[in-house]
Amino acid sequence: MSFDNTNIVKLVAGVVMLASSSLMSPAQAEMLDVEKDELKLGFIKLTDMAPLAVAYELGYFEEEGLFVTLEPQANWKVLLDRVITGELDGAHMLAGQPLAATIGYGTQAHIVTPFSMDLNGNGVTVSNEIWKMMKPHIPMDEDGKPVHPIKADALKPVVEQFKDEGKPFNMGMVFPVSTHNYELRYWLAAGDIHPGFYSPTDISGQLQADALLSVTPPPQMPSTLEAGTIYGYSVGEPWNQQAVLKGIGVPVVTDYEIWKNNPEKVFGLTKEFTQQYPNTTLALTKALIRAAKWLDENDNANRPEAVEILSRSEYVGADYEVIANSMTGTFEYERGDKRAVPDFNVFYRYFATYPYYSDAVWYLTQMRRWGQIAEPKSDAWFDETAKSVYRPDIYLKAARMLIEEGYVSEQDFPWETDGYRPPTPVEDIIDGVPYDGKKPNAYIDSLTIGLKSSDISS
Repeated sequence: MSFDNTNIVKLVAGVVMLASSSLMSPAQAEMLDVEKDELKLGFIKLTDMAPLAVAYELGYFEEEGLFVTLEPQANWKVLLDRVITGELDGAHMLAGQPLAATIGYGTQAHIVTPFSMDLNGNGVTVSNEIWKMMKPHIPMDEDGKPVHPIKADALKPVVEQFKDEGKPFNMGMVFPVSTHNYELRYWLAAGDIHPGFYSPTDISGQLQADALLSVTPPPQMPSTLEAGTIYGYSVGEPWNQQAVLKGIGVPVVTDYEIWKNNPEKVFGLTKEFTQQYPNTTLALTKALIRAAKWLDENDNANRPEAVEILSRSEYVGADYEVIANSMTGTFEYERGDKRAVPDFNVFYRYFATYPYYSDAVWYLTQMRRWGQIAEPKSDAWFDETAKSVYRPDIYLKAARMLIEEGYVSEQDFPWETDGYRPPTPVEDIIDGVPYDGKKPNAYIDSLTIGLKSSDISS
């Protein structure tokens, strides 16, 4: 090969290209041609909105060509309504919201999710008065500390005492189709405390109830407890830890103890949005996957920084100490009883961000169990409904792009799944009843309290 001017130019160009490719960071990967680049996304002030805050603060949205405004919402109903009307392009949502809207419970709209935001993250807190009444019924370890998990069996004598005295036992949860409602109901029912039914003519959810559950917005939970309006509540963080640090209540059980690695929030969009702006949907999903990875990587090494971000007034706005109490691998129950709970908040491990059909089916079984779905449904209906809302196809397409760009690893995603998790074993759920998402009606029939698969709620 002779080195004339042409070949020298080609050689130099090749060296330059080789050098630049070896130095190229993943952030320089080619961006999607997004159809809509200015977006407004909603959230509620809870620590599990973290993927949105992180994607914004670390520039992941911008690296995907998106200019995002994050806006806190007054409550879950306002948030959902504003997504439906298009005032918000998408939002941090209760997992039950897209499902309920799609089947027409409460509000009719086809909402979908390509991204699950987290696992675990909730707790049940009771007032100091109720805690004092529960303690004689709770086993203690050799150090005199309560043995966890604390079952609702310890609360049952308290509820019965209130009933004997003619007093209602009021508890708070954040929304009728929230995980918190279903987890609180699950925990109570496992302790033989009836949390009440819904019906087409009575949407209070208090029919035949031993404990009366009603809606309280998350940030208002501690003050409502302190005022004595409710005796306990189920909520996400930091509002359980807030009760501890204010000295007004004691978290008695976490949702990790009720159901190990249970699904929590999702990122919701209208189906119309995903059809009209498919590349924008992919870009959003990519940014959120990256944020979730950052939150969990290196054994939660980034959590202190995440706590600092979340403590800002524009996000959760709670004290650093309150958020850190559960977000950095610990959880404080009774004041001074802080225990290691490394998986209290999970954002990426255990395929946390994959939108599993079986997660959707579980929410639907609870809606059916408590009468929000009033009539019998076939197993096929549960499957079809889950698949109309949960969109792992979008998720995996975004994941594949991130792998090719060098941001994530192949093994971070469940490529071989059919969309259903393996059945939950008895040791991972507080009442010892296994859950198989492929057999929803058999599961409903296996639960002691609640409607059976053939019952009609009237």
